[in-house]
Amino acid sequence: MKTLQAAGFEAYVVGGCVRDSILGREPQDWDITTSARPEQVKALFPHTIDTGIQHGTVTILIDREGFEVTTYRIDGKYEDNRHPKEVIFTPNLREDLRRRDFSVNAMAYNEESGLIDYYGGLEDMERGVICCVGMPEERFREDALRILRAVRFSAQLGYHIDSHTMTGIRRLAPTLNNISAERIQAELVKILMSPHPDYLRGAYSLGVTKVFLPELDRAMETPQNHIHHIYSVGEHILHSLKYVEADKVLRLTMLLHDIGKPEMLTTDGDGVTHFYGHAKVSAEMAGTILRRLKFDNDTIQMVCRLVMYHDYGNNVKLDPRIVRRAVNKIGNDAFPLLFAVKYADICAQSNYQREKKLCRLDEWKRLYDEEKEKQHCVSLKELAVTGTDLTAMGMKPGKALGDMLNKLLELVLDDPSLNEREKLLAEAEKLMI
Repeated sequence: MKTLQAAGFEAYVVGGCVRDSILGREPQDWDITTSARPEQVKALFPHTIDTGIQHGTVTILIDREGFEVTTYRIDGKYEDNRHPKEVIFTPNLREDLRRRDFSVNAMAYNEESGLIDYYGGLEDMERGVICCVGMPEERFREDALRILRAVRFSAQLGYHIDSHTMTGIRRLAPTLNNISAERIQAELVKILMSPHPDYLRGAYSLGVTKVFLPELDRAMETPQNHIHHIYSVGEHILHSLKYVEADKVLRLTMLLHDIGKPEMLTTDGDGVTHFYGHAKVSAEMAGTILRRLKFDNDTIQMVCRLVMYHDYGNNVKLDPRIVRRAVNKIGNDAFPLLFAVKYADICAQSNYQREKKLCRLDEWKRLYDEEKEKQHCVSLKELAVTGTDLTAMGMKPGKALGDMLNKLLELVLDDPSLNEREKLLAEAEKLMI
């Protein structure tokens, strides 16, 4: 900024870094706005990258750190609810700030001028409000993703959305259909990873989730008339999000763990609702939803597995053998995460038998920790014999050999002391007869 100012240009830090600094938070990055044109910026610094030069943005590299510097601009007409057809450079900072999305993101600062706040961002921060700069519908027509960004900033900052801004969101929520799945995914993850992931409730009430996650709308409208529950399916989902740490896989799991319940709803003669088989259906639907939102395969695979088994073992008598078989079935990588999933699920239910459920969960964890400490075999990878050992005994490679390894693993899951090479080879000889 000093370099730009020394050359006769204006320069300010702008946007989120100003907002976060006021809140006493460490900004993740620093954006700079300037009256200098891109070619003038490039002439002043030895190392630059043309990251968005057509829109006036140049990234300056200093000690391997990048700083985005953007020329004051006015956006031209938006034709796709996302990008302006053209930008017009302007020497006026006020005009540049006027095009920004929300007042809390439309403040600028430098040491000479102090805080520049033409649109009431500081007042809105003091009131805890997300408010569009100018006319909400105009801002959302320019960029429909701002609809989700409003919910995201609300969740990240714990602010409520201004009534006029909410009206604009309701009217223009359908334009989110013009936004790519990848962009929507990124905003959804930021909402889920925020201190208030349950603020997705606002997205539902404003008609936003109806566009990209209609399954949640149906869950919000599905009652749970059952002694174990006090919320609708959707409200149970939203409450469960608050009881799990801000981890992408865990938050996505809680968002989707009961998403299939509306499909499986039955009501008995006493008016009690049931959702038999919902875990399997929820896992299938989770896969469909995550693929639709372009999540990576590793995330999809793990979330679907956790959703599939989130209710696993709730009604079985616990002992070490049951735990070993559960780990074998669910997987060493996923099983430890189930404790957090089950805890969040329980805490979002009614108080009925809560202590009993939590004690049972503690017993699951105690037995799992004991098995882990003893390093007992729970998978073929840990079996003391391999396919090579069996072929040396005369078995031919193929299905029969694989079946034999699985039979030996079954024996070891029941009795870990059998997991020794000589013992297993002897068992294999018996099974071959």
